[in-house]
Amino acid sequence: MLASNGKRFINYLIDLIPQYAISFGIGYASVYLAEYIGYYGLSDFLLDISFAEELLFNYVLLIFYYVLFESLTSKSLGKYATNTKVILQNGQEPTPKDILIRSFCRLIPFDALSFLGTKGKGWHDSISKTYVVDSEAFEAAKLLANELDQIGHLS
Repeated sequence: MLASNGKRFINYLIDLIPQYAISFGIGYASVYLAEYIGYYGLSDFLLDISFAEELLFNYVLLIFYYVLFESLTSKSLGKYATNTKVILQNGQEPTPKDILIRSFCRLIPFDALSFLGTKGKGWHDSISKTYVVDSEAFEAAKLLANELDQIGHLS
């Protein structure tokens, strides 16, 4: 039922696209404001930020992206594309707090390398006690478990 490492990697690549698009959009907006409106404040600020400030901005963007999508739908854009979703150990949907913990754990250095070990489970999954599962397999297993619970009960 766990999503394969291949699907997890595809999720990662797809989820990078909107993050880069937002960063590019902010840069484009700064150029637009400077060229057409004559406001150079944002472009000057962006040109003068340090590497640490840029890294901090990207981390905030990453956390915002995942918390927004996964808190609302248990899926990110990448998970929509691969038909996977985030669940808790008990099979329930994660709370916003669970997603926030999961998102902050993504900032752990070498988190991506943690997928080289256990199939389909990285540090941000283990620490937050979440799983990424194939949606169809999960729903089928849930239905089967429900049907087994109904055996012997009168309708």
